[in-house]
Amino acid sequence: MKEYLKEHIIKRLGRDLDHLDLVLSKFKPIETKRHHQILKEGDVCKYVYFIVKGCLQVYVYDHEMNETTRDIVVENHWCSELISFGSGQPAKENIRTVEPCHLLAIDRKGFQEMMETVPQFDKVYKQILEASYANSVYRINTFISLSALDRIKWLMENRPNLMTRVSSKLIASYLGIHKDVYSRLKSKL
Repeated sequence: MKEYLKEHIIKRLGRDLDHLDLVLSKFKPIETKRHHQILKEGDVCKYVYFIVKGCLQVYVYDHEMNETTRDIVVENHWCSELISFGSGQPAKENIRTVEPCHLLAIDRKGFQEMMETVPQFDKVYKQILEASYANSVYRINTFISLSALDRIKWLMENRPNLMTRVSSKLIASYLGIHKDVYSRLKSKL
């Protein structure tokens, strides 16, 4: 399983990497079933996950316990509740598996150790943060300015694999649309 992470890091930083085996040794493999809760709001996020196989949902509940999906993360990407992971404070988000998953997890101690001793790991972390920030800003700006129908079109153009991979209910939650509205609008396309 660690070969996927090794290839991911080499693609980002090139093959001339010192300490790559040390970095890989800090990750532990985790296999989960579908709908496994890996982080619950209020708990401290203890890991950053690299997704080898499967799909994760990052979501929150509003005051009426309606679920809103912030992100759907698939293979070859990273997932965590970075604010909780970095601060040790209770998480504001939930994370669960959408499908059976193969994950590689690094805990806070191992993560900090790698940040302090392996400069290349710091570069990977910065890339994770930049990608997460850019994705969040782009998604917020796009979704504020687009109609519900245009959000569906945006998803079809930018993340077409999600349309067939996850449930309509999850897609509607990700797009910020009621599931009935989503189904009605999708049928028009």
